[in-house]
Amino acid sequence: MNRITALEPGEVFVFGSNAGGLHGGGAARTAYEKFGAVWGQANGLQGQSYGIDTMSGLNTLGTEVATFLDFAREHPQLTFLVTEIGCGIAGYRPEQIAPFFSEVPANVQLPASFVR
Repeated sequence: MNRITALEPGEVFVFGSNAGGLHGGGAARTAYEKFGAVWGQANGLQGQSYGIDTMSGLNTLGTEVATFLDFAREHPQLTFLVTEIGCGIAGYRPEQIAPFFSEVPANVQLPASFVR
């Protein structure tokens, strides 16, 4: 998946956030500027985006991903476009994050680096 610059109706931009919901850089900034992310809201559905806290440690990130995947299963009418969460400002490598996405529903599209 390349850089996401536009969404179709029913598509949701999934991005990495910090616990304070301060969407100042990376994909979080894109979510805030283009896709309805709410300043001060760290996680969950926000406009046409969905935030996952990637800055509070791997345990928190894993819990956040599990919550997100449950949400995606409950909303099969939406298509979730996952960015390389945790692999930018948070500093993790794709091989550290990809295992959290081992079982995804059909409506979740992962970056190629998470599928390898």
